[in-house]
Amino acid sequence: MLFATPSLTSEDLRVIAEIEVFRAEFRHRLAEPRRWEGQLRRSLTAAAVRGSTHIEGYTISSEDAETLIAGGEISPETGDATRDAVTGYRDALSYIQRASGFTLFTWDHTLLSALHFMMTRTHDDVGAGAYRSTGVWVSGGPNRPPVYTAPDPDQVPDLMAEFLDRLTGGDPDTPAVVRASMAHLNLVSIHPWRDGNGRMSRAVHTLVLARDGVLAPEFSSIEEWLGADDFNTREYYAALRTVQGGAWQPDRDAHAWVRFALTAHHLQAQEVQRRFVAASRLWQRLEAIAERHRLDPRTVSALYAAAHGHLRRTGYQAEEGLTRDQALGDLRALRGLGLIEPTGHARTQRYLGGPALRQARGEVHAEVHADLYREPYRS
Repeated sequence: MLFATPSLTSEDLRVIAEIEVFRAEFRHRLAEPRRWEGQLRRSLTAAAVRGSTHIEGYTISSEDAETLIAGGEISPETGDATRDAVTGYRDALSYIQRASGFTLFTWDHTLLSALHFMMTRTHDDVGAGAYRSTGVWVSGGPNRPPVYTAPDPDQVPDLMAEFLDRLTGGDPDTPAVVRASMAHLNLVSIHPWRDGNGRMSRAVHTLVLARDGVLAPEFSSIEEWLGADDFNTREYYAALRTVQGGAWQPDRDAHAWVRFALTAHHLQAQEVQRRFVAASRLWQRLEAIAERHRLDPRTVSALYAAAHGHLRRTGYQAEEGLTRDQALGDLRALRGLGLIEPTGHARTQRYLGGPALRQARGEVHAEVHADLYREPYRS
């Protein structure tokens, strides 16, 4: 027995309808390719990786997350455990992005095992890819009782079989955003692995939406929102605990969790909408700067990356299909004009935006964030 999908209220249905409007808008925007789209996709993917791993206590800067997604070298000060966690999650999320379009796709134990292995393969003590054979619980802190006790290990195989059956064909008339949220709740509550259950549950949440086919996973995920700050993360854990009740009790009402998840999706959609607007407006300002200095139009992509603090020679070279000498020549020209400023050295060197770029980005940020975010369940 798993947690059942709760009956949806008229307010839930209204919020779902608004989320679907956002998703339709994003799909329409993506139908017309823009030069900034690739960098926006990487930024959202990096934010999802950073957010989901931050929840588990692995923290990297947004700049390092962007670099990681682009395949670059991240700060040497980053500890091995953090590097392994974020790299593993990046690999799993990259697979999910590809799997969203697979013609042949099956929800099965091997798929989940592979995703879990990607995330935890460097941890010798967690049995990467294998279901647990011992009892587990979620700690309540030093000298505190557990806040959640998972079902006994001998229940896990049957529960996971039921879980996969539901993913394959259960609740076909339920909105995808609700099916994804319930998959998240059930998987994190079964807690089938010794470690990595939270990351896996958030990844499967994203994969369910990706397989819905409406929108690419980086535009659908709520992982960034869940790990954006400690307040959001505390609300996330509180929503889970409210429904779980401290132990495996799948007969409990899951409505509070669904309402929380819908709120998270709505607020993240508002954030993504602003990202689209900000990307377009910043690109236009940078085009004007490039034209004023009689620069090649291709340099706008370098200016855009620098404005966000993650311009690297290798990334720019690949983005624009340049030779090494062409890329270096462009970067020297931008440095000479004071448009970009180097930081770091050798393999970790990157470029930040100079005063003109910082001003442009600041103006755009102020414009798109002039209005407050709207709480979906408040009139």
